[in-house]
Amino acid sequence: MSAQTPYDLLIIGGGVNGTGIARDAAGRGLKILLVEKDDLAQHTSSASTKLIHGGLRYLEYYEFRLVREALQERELLLNLAPHIIHPLKFVLPHRNAVRPAWMIRAGLFLYDHLACHPKLPNAQQIALQKSPYGQPLRSDIKKGFTYSDCAVDDSRLTVLNAKGARNKGADIRTQTTLLKAERKDDLWEATIQDNKTKTESIIQAKAVVNAAGPWVAEILKDLQIQSSMNVRLVKGSHIVVKKLFDGSQAYILQNADKRIVFAIPYHDEFTLIGTTDISWDQSPDALPNIDQDETKYLCESINNYFNKNITPEDVIWDYSGVRPLYDDASSNASAVTRDYHLDLNQTAGKAPLLSIFGGKITTYRRLAEHSMEQLAPFFQYNRKAWTASEPLPGGNITNGDFKLFYTNFRKSVPFLDDLTAQRMAHAYGTDALEVLNKATSKEDLGTDFGHGLTQREIDYLIEKEWATTADDILWRRTKLGLYFSKDEFQAVQNYLTEKLQ
Repeated sequence: MSAQTPYDLLIIGGGVNGTGIARDAAGRGLKILLVEKDDLAQHTSSASTKLIHGGLRYLEYYEFRLVREALQERELLLNLAPHIIHPLKFVLPHRNAVRPAWMIRAGLFLYDHLACHPKLPNAQQIALQKSPYGQPLRSDIKKGFTYSDCAVDDSRLTVLNAKGARNKGADIRTQTTLLKAERKDDLWEATIQDNKTKTESIIQAKAVVNAAGPWVAEILKDLQIQSSMNVRLVKGSHIVVKKLFDGSQAYILQNADKRIVFAIPYHDEFTLIGTTDISWDQSPDALPNIDQDETKYLCESINNYFNKNITPEDVIWDYSGVRPLYDDASSNASAVTRDYHLDLNQTAGKAPLLSIFGGKITTYRRLAEHSMEQLAPFFQYNRKAWTASEPLPGGNITNGDFKLFYTNFRKSVPFLDDLTAQRMAHAYGTDALEVLNKATSKEDLGTDFGHGLTQREIDYLIEKEWATTADDILWRRTKLGLYFSKDEFQAVQNYLTEKLQ
């Protein structure tokens, strides 16, 4: 693109906030360029606890506005993406030593009544010894509560927003680094580089959105712009072990330090456990890893409640991410607000810069709407807020009835095994048939790389979902990395290397 035809927005960062803003803005008629130096959702947006939730524990910090907004979004997103988001019942085993029962009941009452939730049941108190939910738990835990939230495939949520943005005309470039940017009166002039070819391009934009997550402060520093806001980096780690309990319910465990740990069914065979909250003082470029103390903490959290004990040796996979929280000066990392703050830097006659501080995956869509409100004085939108009613790619499922959709999809693909059919229906929704591209037999899908991943699907992920490495495909697009051996992983990487030469 020549300098004579500037973009409206240059968005820095391919996490859920950046892609969400790109989709919203492109749908309002703006010309968008999003650059991400790595893969979509490679950092914070693939390292969450995989929940769309109000944040029950945030009520303890009086974050009522945030919880209400998150609960409203929970219901809305369940309608917009029923393939990658589904209801999840939580069991909260109760011990008086942590929080009294009246406090839990009051919190759950608020949780039920801060926003409407017609698709999700209200909280209940239960006798665990008489309930199947109590069977995996230690016998000394006699009572508990149930309530509902939703599970989400976080990295796919990010990819679907990027696809939605591209469908509206946005230019999404992964593996593309912002080298520098400076204001030239009413425009930004930026130099970007393709990581693979090292080719540099100069582009212009009427505004810049700094949605770089953990790098938000680094970008501001590079742009030589001061902000009154600060980012607080907090590391969160998770572990995955073999399935700890039967059933589709999850557990929320209260620890003596008043932190909570989730135990969530994950891909049928596993349990996802997390998260930790540890202040991160290193550069965001120093990729975080779980440490021994975090692993021990998560194992002990489980062992305090479940009959089946685990040790660090039981960990099959772990992942860590750095959350870029808005710094509200809390001394405790767990107490730092999960709310988001937008910082608009603009002076008369100069091109604006909007920086995103904080946020959580559940509220990304509202964050994008609020971002568009902040930028409204500088643009003429061709439509009002629209993302609350238009499903994400693959989400246009009749009445949001995934079970009915899956029944029909399964009939149309008898050549797929059940696990692969389920995985593809959840990952791609109504776009699953596009991935299969009129295949009528397994042979039509090309090489089978194992565990239902075929050449046809890999080619789709390259062409339509910006995948360039085996990690992109096996950990962020499909989660099949949980099943792949080193040799199988290498075979996928070899195919990609050859295909992308």
